[in-house]
Amino acid sequence: MNDEQLLRYSRHILLPEIGIEGQERLRASSALIVGAGGLGCPAALYLAGSGVGRLHLADPDTVDLTNLQRQILYRTESVGTRKVAAATAALAAFNPEVITIGLGERMEGAGLQELVAEVDVVLDCSDNFPTRHALNRACVRHGKPLVSGAAIRFDAQLMVFDLRQPDAPCYACLFPEDGEVEEVQCSVMGVFAPLTGVIGAMQAMEAIKLLAGVGESLSGRLLMFDARNAEWRSVRVRKDPRCAVCATAKP
Repeated sequence: MNDEQLLRYSRHILLPEIGIEGQERLRASSALIVGAGGLGCPAALYLAGSGVGRLHLADPDTVDLTNLQRQILYRTESVGTRKVAAATAALAAFNPEVITIGLGERMEGAGLQELVAEVDVVLDCSDNFPTRHALNRACVRHGKPLVSGAAIRFDAQLMVFDLRQPDAPCYACLFPEDGEVEEVQCSVMGVFAPLTGVIGAMQAMEAIKLLAGVGESLSGRLLMFDARNAEWRSVRVRKDPRCAVCATAKP
């Protein structure tokens, strides 16, 4: 690292758990963030600020006025533009060292499989179960860690599925693909703006820990947050031996 980089990342380097070696690992790593909304915006900012070398940001939508309440990468003048265009421009201005790649299409099929195989960590910041399950299948297949977050109303959840570990559960172990789970959208139910910032930042935190090899991840634990009452709960999640998705895991 040059002098400017040493200054930029000095507060990480001062941490003995990270140091120069950990910061170099971050600079050499790559992440895929699916969803450039309330979760994806703060997650992307912290990953870029921390110097993760390459960020792929996927979202097919355009910026709407209703997004500005919580999606902190965008400004009033961003309304009507493609989210990935506005987001990658903001991230490039924030940290020009980080390579930011915008993907303005829905992540699915062979393209999703190829991209997941290429990156080091995947952050699920999406808002629908088909995308979450598609990401999970790809991460299971390629043995890539998945950092999953969700927030609606005043409630949120966060979990890491470290699929590099043979005994780690996957998203489908917790929410089976054929399960009857009611899907709700924040456009209908609402969402408390700071809550998305809390969970998106924590997704970035868990991803950075995985990439830098620091601490213990949330793998095997579901963290739930009730923002209305400021209460956290943690629940252990084990691998389901009958999970059909886990059966496709990379040997």
